[in-house]
Amino acid sequence: MSKIHAWAAHGPGQPLVPYEYEAGTLGPEEVEIAVESCGLCHSDLSIRNNDWGISTYPCIPGHEVIGRVVALEEHAKGLTIGQHVGLGWSAQSCLHCHECLSGNHHLCSQVVPTIVGHYGGFAERVRAQWTWAIPLPDALDTSAAGPLLCGGITVLSPFLTHDIKPTQRVGVVGIGGLGHLALKFATAWGCEVTALTSSESKYEEARSFGAHRVLSSRNSEEIRALAGALDHVIVAVNVPLDWSALIATLAPQGQLHIVGAVLEAIPVAAFDLINGQRSVSGSPTGSPVAIADMLNFAARHHIVPLVEHFKMSDVNEAFARLESGKAHYRIVLDADFGSTGIAPTDRRKILG
Repeated sequence: MSKIHAWAAHGPGQPLVPYEYEAGTLGPEEVEIAVESCGLCHSDLSIRNNDWGISTYPCIPGHEVIGRVVALEEHAKGLTIGQHVGLGWSAQSCLHCHECLSGNHHLCSQVVPTIVGHYGGFAERVRAQWTWAIPLPDALDTSAAGPLLCGGITVLSPFLTHDIKPTQRVGVVGIGGLGHLALKFATAWGCEVTALTSSESKYEEARSFGAHRVLSSRNSEEIRALAGALDHVIVAVNVPLDWSALIATLAPQGQLHIVGAVLEAIPVAAFDLINGQRSVSGSPTGSPVAIADMLNFAARHHIVPLVEHFKMSDVNEAFARLESGKAHYRIVLDADFGSTGIAPTDRRKILG
């Protein structure tokens, strides 16, 4: 039996407080990861607040984990003690359904989110099925890589799923935690990239992330001037938009793809799709293989999220900054439970 120290919320909207839980025996396919750092994602805020109606309490958020394997059981494959790994939105899947066997583990009906009904990475250690502990490329900057485990794969997923070509024209709506990564990936992918943002102060930064042009996402006239100019538009915000104007930016067979958790219904006129054979789609994160490919692509092209660092013990201050909209793109919490992320009383037992 092993106690794990963490930060947990005990109800919707409540601050995180120190929390200790008995992790129990490591499952036969599980690994235990000593947390070095963990990104703070807007999804953590939504789960803490139960915005989606799926939260369980006590809730330990944190699903952009960077750490090292410190324990693994007999059926945990392909990993070694001390190996640097990342853990994202999903912590477990069944491995035997149609979706898992076809490589779409993230679409498994039994997939377990790392922070829903499972204790997440705002802790000294976190556990997961071996499948979801993704080895990190040596060339990756691990100090800032945490947000790639959720934000990175979320914005790269449409490129993989819909076979976006380097010759195509991609628009990104919302230049925040997700959108700034979408710009970086789309540029490295070789696309012509248009950024649409509600904040004029982000125009120059959007260009520094690779955007070839920058427009206002609040100016319907500017958006309509793009009529037929884009092959794919990735929506990386969770707010209502001028959907008709955005669909009109699509070229024939163009696609509007949603990765931001927009809670309001999205009105779509049938003829906006029929004329030009356009489509609207959405996606969550990605499979273990897709995450590994994303990390390798990021390492090869030096794609690093723009992050602010907080100590994990300052998690409530970090949440407040995220909730206020003041975070400069992404936040990473650096574990300060101890230099190894392992409680001294447990260290010998885990490492053997």
